[in-house]
Formats: sequence, C-alpha cells, structure tokens
Amino acid sequence: MKIKHHQRNKEFFAQFRQTLYNLNPDTLQNYLSEIFTPESTIYLPFPFNTLQSGEALFDQAYAPLLHAMPDLERRDFLVMAGEANGDFWIGCAGYYMGVFEQAWLGIPPTHHIAGMRYHEFFKIVDQQIVEMQALWDIPELMMQANAWAMTPSLGVQWIAPSPAPQDGLQSDKPPNRETSLKIVYDMVDALKLSVDGHEAMNLERFWHPKMNWYGPAGIGTARQLEGFRRWHQIPFLNAMPDRIAILENGAFFADGDYVGFTAFPGMKMTLSGDGWLGIAPTNRAIDMRSLDFWRCEDGLIRENWVLVDLLHVYDQIGVDVFARMREYTYARQPK
Repeated sequence: MKIKHHQRNKEFFAQFRQTLYNLNPDTLQNYLSEIFTPESTIYLPFPFNTLQSGEALFDQAYAPLLHAMPDLERRDFLVMAGEANGDFWIGCAGYYMGVFEQAWLGIPPTHHIAGMRYHEFFKIVDQQIVEMQALWDIPELMMQANAWAMTPSLGVQWIAPSPAPQDGLQSDKPPNRETSLKIVYDMVDALKLSVDGHEAMNLERFWHPKMNWYGPAGIGTARQLEGFRRWHQIPFLNAMPDRIAILENGAFFADGDYVGFTAFPGMKMTLSGDGWLGIAPTNRAIDMRSLDFWRCEDGLIRENWVLVDLLHVYDQIGVDVFARMREYTYARQPK
C-alpha cells in the first residue's frame, strides 16, 4: 500500500515538474500558491534561507532568477519518493538552466547558457507541499560566470551526470527499499568511527570500487575511495574532527536502488584543525546544510550526489563571499 502511496505522490508531483520545465511566470506564480499550503515552510540556501508560503518562494527566489534567465527551465535527472518518520517525501535532483542574461545575486551575466544543480526535497500531506528543503549550487553559477570568490576545488569541477543506468525518473523501480536504505545507513553509521582515523570506518564494505562522489562547486567530484578520501574526506575530517550528523532531525528514505537524505541543517561541527577549503581555522561552532542522494548497485554504493551550502558556511564565520565577488567583478558590475 505504501508503495502505491509513493507512486501517487510522484504522479501528483509530476505537474510541479512540468510547470517548472515549460516555465511561464504567471502560471508558476499561481501554481505555487495552490500546491504549497499557506503555512508551508521553505528552506533554501544562503542568502535566501527560510521562507513561508509558495508566494514568498516565487517573489523572493523564482522571480529574480527568471529575470536573470527569462528562458529558465528545471530539468530533473532523479525523482524518488519514500517515507521517513511517518512523513511522505519526494526528492529531486537536476539542473536549472537557461541563458544567463541579467545579473542575479550580484553574479554578472554571461549571455550564454548556464546551469545550476539543485537538490530539492518536498514533504507531502494530502496532495499539498507543507515543507521544502532545497539547495541550489549558486557557487556553480559563480564559477561559470568567471566570478569565483572562494578557493579552488580539490576535486574535479564539472557537470555532475545523471545516474549511470539512466533510470532516475523510472516510476516502477523494484521495491528493494529496505536493502538500499540499510546499505547507506550502515555506511553513514560507520562514519562515526572517524575519530580513530579514516581507515577505521572500513568504507570498502559499502562503496563500489568504481564509485563516483559528485560534490558541489568548491569541492568537486572524486572517483574511487582513494579519490574520495584524498580530495574530500581527509581534508574534511582534519578540519572538523568533532563533526556530528543530525540524523534524528532529518528524513532518510529509499526508492528502489536510490536513497535520499534531507535535513536543515544535517551536521554540526567546529571549524578547527588546519582549516578547510582554504578557510582558516576559526574554532567557531557551525552547522552545515547538506542534501544527499545515493545509488546502490549489487549491494554497494556506486554513485553519491552531494550538495553543501558553502555560502552558509562562509557566512557563519563572518566572510561575505558576495562582497568579495563584487570586488572581483567590479568592472563587470552595473554602474
């Protein structure tokens, strides 16, 4: 019965996806007012943060983005549905794309096609959205606009691909939710052993030898466990050895071979050690917004899409990335 319920939620959500694919501003504004409850809570990345209602989502987020990219479309490569803690969720990953014609958040336009990855989760109650948790990879757009104001990525910077089997939008995935969820949950649980060094986590038990880890702009993509450890995990653990995942406040759910996790925030830690991503150790307590999707294959994790709100991290330690970007792109800013 629950599998049928998840399928109904996907079918209900299909109109949302179609509206944002064939995007008309007036249609979108009206539709968001209908699909979100008046009391809905919407969590977006910095600098948007928390909004209330579909009207606010349109006015403060989509309308300015549409001004910058008038031909904007939202294109999913992954859509999944599941249950966590008695709540029903939809999880989506894909790209917003269009010709970047006008400045947005101070990012100068390129007048070329541009893409910005998103991870978005929606809590559904009675065919309405009561909560949205989303990260948009705004730094990815900065990078495409040659307006990068942070340190270089350690991993490879590229467009993260859709799932290898090309089944991210498939509506009849096999019901192996429990198996996929256990693989990922056990892997996440093993991360707690990092206090004894990254070897103690025994991640070879969980990850495929040809695994891909698709990180956000500012961290980049890594392949194989050695690449994941070298270009993300070891620098991350060295900088924040006391980090703790806030799993109890999040939603962990599976759909076939896919697993999603959403929480706002999903981790807390102290930025210490030798710093992270070129950020000097401030010894400040921070939290981190990170939304994840995993794909399992033959009992192992083969792909992991990860977005982290890096702009929010910088804001918590008092660094205004947007101000630095405006200085860097001064000659291209509107006068």
